[in-house]
Amino acid sequence: MTLAHFPGRDPFRISAWQAPRFMHGWLTDDSSLTARIRARCGCFSLQVVSQGKGRVMPDERAALGVAHHGELWLREVLLVADGVPVVFARSLVPATVIPADWHLLHGLGGRPLANVLFDDPRVRRSPLEAARLDARDSRWHQAVRATGHADLPPLWARRSAFHRAGTPLLITEVFLPAIRNLAP
Repeated sequence: MTLAHFPGRDPFRISAWQAPRFMHGWLTDDSSLTARIRARCGCFSLQVVSQGKGRVMPDERAALGVAHHGELWLREVLLVADGVPVVFARSLVPATVIPADWHLLHGLGGRPLANVLFDDPRVRRSPLEAARLDARDSRWHQAVRATGHADLPPLWARRSAFHRAGTPLLITEVFLPAIRNLAP
């Protein structure tokens, strides 16, 4: 079953258990994805694709609980294992809260956001949501642009919101085909 974004429809409303068996752990483990990938490869790196004010999907605004107006700050990165991109990730936060609750986002550079999120006791995480994204969803196209591979199949993704001082930060992690090469 392929789900994608349609106006008024949120693709992140399916069960992770609908994914192929090898994806279950990746979609449901609520510990640090960065740490999980690092434990399964020899060399981990992070490549910043873009950072700044950006365009987001209506379901992302809804997941953040923000209105249709107002700017959002966006950071897109590739998580790379042994020289091969395995995850395309998007982090979103309302632009007005960056200097306060999520000020650390400006100075991350090529460092993983997970280093901050999982070490801060004030950060709370919402339950993980899963989706299968295809060419009808702009996040699939963003992953294509980031990797340079126009022949990507539908991709499994997960997202959750992290809250610090009541302010949300939405992270979407899109699993690229090479994730299958990492041990479960």
